[in-house]
Amino acid sequence: MKKLYYIIFLTSYVYILWLGNLSAQYVPAPGKVSKLPTILTGGTLHLGNGLAVQGDLVIDGKKIVAVGPDQTITYKQAISIDISGKHVYPGFITLASTLGLEETEQANATRDDRETGTVNPSVRALVAYNTDSHIIPTIRCNGVLLAQIAPAGGLFSGTSSVVQLDAWNYEDAVIKRDDGVYMNWPSMEFYQAWWAPPVAEQKKSAERKMKTLEEFIEDAKAYAKAKKSATPPANNPSLEAMVPVIEGKRKLFIRANGEKQIIAAAAFTAKHSIKMVLVGGFESYLQTDLLKSYKIPVVLTRTHRLPLREDDPVDLPFRIPSILEAAGITFAFETEDHWNERNLSYQAGTARAYGLDPESAVKSLTSYPAQILGIDHLYGTLEAGKSATLIVTEGDALDMMSSTVEHAFIDG
Repeated sequence: MKKLYYIIFLTSYVYILWLGNLSAQYVPAPGKVSKLPTILTGGTLHLGNGLAVQGDLVIDGKKIVAVGPDQTITYKQAISIDISGKHVYPGFITLASTLGLEETEQANATRDDRETGTVNPSVRALVAYNTDSHIIPTIRCNGVLLAQIAPAGGLFSGTSSVVQLDAWNYEDAVIKRDDGVYMNWPSMEFYQAWWAPPVAEQKKSAERKMKTLEEFIEDAKAYAKAKKSATPPANNPSLEAMVPVIEGKRKLFIRANGEKQIIAAAAFTAKHSIKMVLVGGFESYLQTDLLKSYKIPVVLTRTHRLPLREDDPVDLPFRIPSILEAAGITFAFETEDHWNERNLSYQAGTARAYGLDPESAVKSLTSYPAQILGIDHLYGTLEAGKSATLIVTEGDALDMMSSTVEHAFIDG
């Protein structure tokens, strides 16, 4: 019996040591800015502005200091990396993501992507962002270095922020704090099916949501005006979060897919002088003139999918980016599923195969999302003076068969 107890004790001890060693394998230590300048020589530089050139790229501290052929900058000491035959891209940017807000969809304890209730613009994604998410390294390894993290659910989901994906905590990660407010446009499609409520009930639900939306925006406008008066009102967190939206300092990201939703959302935001970004946009190709006239950019959701309607061409989702590009509409991609962000670049690659200009496909992952987020003064293109946030790949970064990210720099 003593021998049995000894075997059980020894086995348990070894098991605990093994668990400790296993847990020690994941140490999320952010990289450090090099003390020496870094020179990448001889690669193909995809600038993110629609051009690609052969040449060198020089990083000093957190910034790019030179880009292109025939660089004359010299240093007494520098790190030189030969990237001949390889490609350099600005770091890819994903939008409308719940990355770091949810880990496992089936485990509620790991989900901070939504709040109870329907009107929650004051809910801030940033303070719930988990920099230790095990999903983040899988995203970085495919070149996604920046993310707009956004809440989901309800009518007004909450306020998003932009982060870089290599930091100890959300304070270190944040690039742009509270950049926009997310909302879900009420459904304007009514279904007659066994799984759906009666059509009359669906219509009443949509009407209630529209009434709530109208009243809330009017309240926010009145609140913003009252704040400037001699007797400002008591602080209201929900209305306070909408003041920058009402004043045009913060964008309203509206999730909508159907044509009727898109038309209604565009008319609503124009009526209230609100800057809108369309998220989803399954039928955005049907309203290109409207989107262009109102200067509404589009964040396309999950283009690796079947069409929205049964009689649509099966390859339509792959062709929508080229349709938007031809119409002069700024657009970017998102995957909808946080665990699937690693495949972001391949959506652009598929769009390229279906008519999108190759360097425009790069723009849709870099400079276009940077413009939508208002961070294009620092990110999105390879230019002197901008952040050294970039990747070096063996093979085409938009081709899953040939792409391997060999180096990644975030702010140097």
